[in-house]
Amino acid sequence: NLPPPGDAVGEEPIAPGGGQSFRKKIRGDPSNQTVQMQAAQNRRALMVLTVILCLCFAALVVRLVDLQWIRHEELLAKADRQHDRSYLRQALRGDIRDQRGQLLATSVPVKNICADPSLLYGHELEMARTIAPFLRTNEAVVFNLLNRHERTNSFGEVVTNQFVLLKNLVAIDDWEKIQAAVAQQYTNTIRSQKLSKAEQYKLRGTWLRSIQARDDQIRTYPNGALAAHVLGFTGPAPLLANGQTNTVMAGLEGIERTFDEKVRGARGWVKTEVDRNRQELFIFREQDVASRPGLNVVLTIDARVQQIVEEELATVMAKYLPQSASAIVIRPRTGEIVAMATLPNFDPNQVGRFRPEQLRNRIITDSFEPGSTFKTVTLAGALDGGVVRLTDTIDCEGGIFHFAGRTLHDHGADHFGNITVEKIIAHSSNVGTAKVAIKMGQARTYDYIWNFGFGQRTGIPLTGESPGILPRLKDWKPIHISRIPIGQGVAATPLQTAMAVAAVANGGVLMRPMIVSSLVDDKGQTVAKYQSQTVRRVCSEAAALQTVKALKSVVEDGTAEKAKLEHYTVAGKTGTAQKVVNGEYSHEKYYASFIGFFPADNPELCIYVSLDEPQRKLGYYGSQTAAPAFKHIAERAANFLNIKPDLHPGQSGDVMASDKFPDSTAVTQLGVK
Repeated sequence: NLPPPGDAVGEEPIAPGGGQSFRKKIRGDPSNQTVQMQAAQNRRALMVLTVILCLCFAALVVRLVDLQWIRHEELLAKADRQHDRSYLRQALRGDIRDQRGQLLATSVPVKNICADPSLLYGHELEMARTIAPFLRTNEAVVFNLLNRHERTNSFGEVVTNQFVLLKNLVAIDDWEKIQAAVAQQYTNTIRSQKLSKAEQYKLRGTWLRSIQARDDQIRTYPNGALAAHVLGFTGPAPLLANGQTNTVMAGLEGIERTFDEKVRGARGWVKTEVDRNRQELFIFREQDVASRPGLNVVLTIDARVQQIVEEELATVMAKYLPQSASAIVIRPRTGEIVAMATLPNFDPNQVGRFRPEQLRNRIITDSFEPGSTFKTVTLAGALDGGVVRLTDTIDCEGGIFHFAGRTLHDHGADHFGNITVEKIIAHSSNVGTAKVAIKMGQARTYDYIWNFGFGQRTGIPLTGESPGILPRLKDWKPIHISRIPIGQGVAATPLQTAMAVAAVANGGVLMRPMIVSSLVDDKGQTVAKYQSQTVRRVCSEAAALQTVKALKSVVEDGTAEKAKLEHYTVAGKTGTAQKVVNGEYSHEKYYASFIGFFPADNPELCIYVSLDEPQRKLGYYGSQTAAPAFKHIAERAANFLNIKPDLHPGQSGDVMASDKFPDSTAVTQLGVK
């Protein structure tokens, strides 16, 4: 049997109620109270620490959600802006050359000098003093540009300007001098200020990169104003690339504009990354695409013939003081334009210094009543349609003809009676030509005029061409048949008139004007070769030959004797048109012209010369002003081009060519089909 609890050895029996006394004794012990308080404090600290850790973890989670989810795109874009760089590589614009390869327009590489002010670290004044002389500008201006400026960007960030343009279009030689000067100034600075190795390294990494250059080019025209209206000019134009608008060189007028896409070339680009010092990390260069130079345009223009034309026009301008003078030289068989000029002109190197009217190519933009040169078309149509023969006689009624309630006069003291059709053209009778057209009728007259290219653009690859004015047939009034065939009531550009007469010289075949011969790449390989284009046959070959015969008589013994050449047979027609002022024909303002081609029976060149408003007191007839200019251009051009003469000294044009024309009676049987 176990002993009672109180009987255990070494244990003092607990009296009834003794447990409570024991607990009281424990609580009353100071050391035990301290332990309890410490434990409670530890528990509270642990709880606070746990709460803090939970809050930190929650904040971290919220921050991670904000960075990785809510602001992911924004921060990614910011990182890209800081490290990604894209650079465009300028494509060199192609040249423009004449048919012999002479340079007419070219591009010269230059640099646009820029700076990063954030890299200068208080050295702005030193840098300004160093580079200002090479920029040919004031030191204070450069210093002001190099100062750091803070701004708030679209993302609300305060940033320092990291780009400023110091000067555009700086020559390559000057840029190399700037680089050398900056390097020398860096060397002088570290020597004078006794910088530590670390400071030297920092300064070198920023100083030498603070001044930068971007590739650009400048368009130059080595011959100044020569062929300016054909070449045109360039200027800045906006180009959207990679979401950014860049300024590029673009053609604004002339061939520069028409063939802008061909000569512009293709720009290249570089896509890479930079470190925090904005130095490129080449291993991260993602794209590196080289630019492709533009194509070179080869014109049909001959620079020497162009120079001859412009020199002779300058003489005419000085002698007769017209508002303008124009000339064009064409190869009738192909439609190639050998020269095209109008004065006043301009220098495309300094286009901003000239008035807008000087920039206009009047040969294609301005239309005038052509006057008597238009009678060539009327005669060719009448001969082709079998309405008349050159030997037919027509009563010119003493130079006064009443028709449709109006009176038509022949010019000056001419009072012709019965004369042949050939004489009508030779002496430019208005009455005789009107009667020929009346016999032909309105419908056929209109059709021939239209077929010869009037009232429509020629299709020359130059901008701004006018179609001229040709009233629709349904709008013709009875008076029109006596006026339009003599060059009144119709308006044509000099180019339209030249191409129409060139069609007669070409045996009745109208050609499209051609001013670009080919496109050549930078390696000299021909990329595109342009061919002459036939528009249509406008009259039979026999009718054309008979028209040529009549035009030869104009020069031999008619109104254009001053256009006669010593070694070549010339066929041509004068024109003197009254200009319309306030709705009426002026007796003070005239449009004088002459168009001719030679050798007449095997034409090499067709030349048109016109003067707008020559001074009346100095001479205003086409025979006085334009015909002599034609002669001088023709003589000089023929000599330069080595055109074979068809006349010997003392020999007239009709002697060599008379056997080339069929009997005029045969023409009446031919027509345009």
